[in-house]
Amino acid sequence: MKRIILLLLIIISGCKNNESSEKVSADEADSIKAPTNTEALLSESIEFDLEEANKLAELPLSCIETEYPNKLGQTLENKEAMGEPSELHPAFYGCFDWHSSVHGHWSLVSLLKQFPKLEKREQIRELLQKSLSAENIRGELEYFRREESDSYERTYGWAWLLKLAEELKTWDDPLAEELDQNLQPLTDLIVERYTEFLPKLNYPIRVGEHENTAFALSYAWDYAVTVENKEFQDLISKRAKDFYLSDDHCPISWEPGGFDFLSPCLEEVNIMRRVLPKNAFIMWVEDFMPDLKKEGFDIEVGEVSDRTDGKLVHLDGLNFSRAWVFYGLVNKYPEEFGHLKSVADRHVAYSFPNLVGDSYEGGHWLGSFAIYALNESRKGK
Repeated sequence: MKRIILLLLIIISGCKNNESSEKVSADEADSIKAPTNTEALLSESIEFDLEEANKLAELPLSCIETEYPNKLGQTLENKEAMGEPSELHPAFYGCFDWHSSVHGHWSLVSLLKQFPKLEKREQIRELLQKSLSAENIRGELEYFRREESDSYERTYGWAWLLKLAEELKTWDDPLAEELDQNLQPLTDLIVERYTEFLPKLNYPIRVGEHENTAFALSYAWDYAVTVENKEFQDLISKRAKDFYLSDDHCPISWEPGGFDFLSPCLEEVNIMRRVLPKNAFIMWVEDFMPDLKKEGFDIEVGEVSDRTDGKLVHLDGLNFSRAWVFYGLVNKYPEEFGHLKSVADRHVAYSFPNLVGDSYEGGHWLGSFAIYALNESRKGK
C-alpha cells in the first residue's frame, strides 16, 4: 500500500512541477555506537579556504603526469593491445588508474573555479590545457571504441567523466569552454554507454566500491540536469525508482565493509533525494532509514588501521562520501535533516588531516573525495 501512495505522490508532484531535482530495527539502532570522546572533539567544520585549496591542489598536481605505478584494468584482445599507459590513455594516464586521473582533473577544475587566486593557478591552467587537448581526447575515444572496451570503467569512471564535464560546463571561463569542447565527444560516448547499459541492468549493484549503481546514477543525474538532457534524466529517474522505490530496512549496522569507500545505504538515499519529490522522498526514507530523521542519529566514522594499504585506506573515502550525502540532505531539507551536519563534520574531520603528505595509496584519489564533500558543505552557507 505504501508503495502505491508513494507512486501517487510522485505522479501528483510531477503534475505540479516537472523539475525533479535505514530502516533500522531496534536491535540495529542499538548497534550504531555513539561517538567516542576523541571523535566528539572532531565536530567542527573544516574551513575550506584558499589555504586549504592550495594544499589540496598539490595532490592531483603530483600525480596527473605520474605514469607509474599504474593499474590499467584492461582486457587485451591481442598482444597489439598492450602499450604504455600514456600511449593508451593520452589524457588520463596518471594517478595510478584511469578513473583517479579523471577525478584528479575534476579536482583541479573545481579548485580553480572556486579559488581563482590559487598559488599555482597558471601551472594548473597549462596542465589542464595540455592534458585535455582535442588530440588527447581523440586518443581516449580510440581506446573506448576498441573491441574489448565496451564495459571499460563501467560505471565508476563513467560517472566521474560526467562530473568533470559538468564542472567544465558550469565554469565561466574561456579555458573551460575550450576544454569542454575538447571533452565533448568522450562525454557524448559515455552518455551513450549509460543509455545502452541502464535498461539492460536488471538488478542494482549494492556494494561499497566502484560498481555501486546508486553512485553512478547520482553523478549521471547531476550532469543530465546541468545540460538539460530530459531524455537522459528520465531514464536515470526511471531506473532509480525501478531499483530502489520498494526498498526498506536498509541494514546500515552491517556497514562499513572492510574495503568500502561508498555507503551502499547512503548512496541509495543520495540518488532518491534527487529523483523523488519531497513528500515521496520523506515517506520513502521513513521506510528505508527511519533513524536518519531522528535528532539523535549518529554513526561511527570508518577507522583506518593502515593508510599505506590501498584497500584499507578506502575507509577514509567512505568518511568523505558519507559526509557528502549528509550535507546534501541538510542542504535540500534543512528542517528535516539539519541535525546531520554535525555527523558529516565529524566524518570529514577524522579523515581530512591525513590527506596532505599521505602515501600514494590514498593521495592519488582521496583529495577528490574530500573536495566533493567540502563543496557540499559550502552549499549550505
